Amino acid sequence: MTTANRTDGSKVRRVFLLGGTGLIGSAIADDLVRHGYRVQALARSEAAARTLAEKGAEPVAGDLRAPGGWIGSAGAADAVIQVAGTFTDDMAEVDRTVVEALIDAAARRSEPLRVLHTGGCWDYGATGDTVADDSTPYNPIEPFDGFVENGDRLLSAPGIDGVIVHPAMVYHRDGGAIDGYLEDARAGRRLEIWGAPETRWPVVHRDDLATAYRLALETGTPGTSYNVAAEEGVAAGRIAAAVARRYGLTSEPVVRSVADLVAEHGIWAIGPTLDQQMSAPRARTELGWTPVHTDILSEIS
Repeated sequence: MTTANRTDGSKVRRVFLLGGTGLIGSAIADDLVRHGYRVQALARSEAAARTLAEKGAEPVAGDLRAPGGWIGSAGAADAVIQVAGTFTDDMAEVDRTVVEALIDAAARRSEPLRVLHTGGCWDYGATGDTVADDSTPYNPIEPFDGFVENGDRLLSAPGIDGVIVHPAMVYHRDGGAIDGYLEDARAGRRLEIWGAPETRWPVVHRDDLATAYRLALETGTPGTSYNVAAEEGVAAGRIAAAVARRYGLTSEPVVRSVADLVAEHGIWAIGPTLDQQMSAPRARTELGWTPVHTDILSEIS
């Protein structure tokens, strides 16, 4: 069994996972189980519980919005990984409730609680031609400024070995950041590009991201944040074109304005319209993270 070390020298063997059936969390669950960790994961439904059990994880019934029902299990684990998000108007408040519950649980323990909290590339705002690295100041859009505050509170809390992970735009061949393109392509519709074809996305495959979470769990320095991007910035228009080629589409994409997207989907829709570049020097050097998937265009074509 692979184990991670906390600052007091004790081993991490049991991990409690929030968001274990989502895009990122499902890959983390697979990776941790494969490496011998005992994984417990929050399950809001019977279907989620079955999915987790099939992965070899132990489902714990409960709702992210009601930590009282599951914080006992999380607080008894050696580590907690928080990758859950509601993508609702109050998602930062929901995350804050989770963070506060974890801080309270850690205060009742005799040894530190290892906690990995999730930020993201959108915490840096639009970077344009500047490549954001691990030392770049945050410039988050709403409501992600709340997640930055939540992460900062976690890192400074006593009794917690906190680490922040900032994923790039997460994809795999059949989903993630390219979900919208795939839905349009499968329906034979013109693909929608949010913002502008020139908008750049830093990207990472979900399997490589899962590896980064495990490495951060095992060797990440408490109080530290790690960017995780395999490619610093790929134009959204090129990504859409790769999906179009895959499905034999020849029609020109539709470019959606930021105002229309926010009106339809909410404030979070600004995120994919940000022109961003992001690198991951700290994850590569300190964690020894080496992504396997380094060409999104060939992966999804």
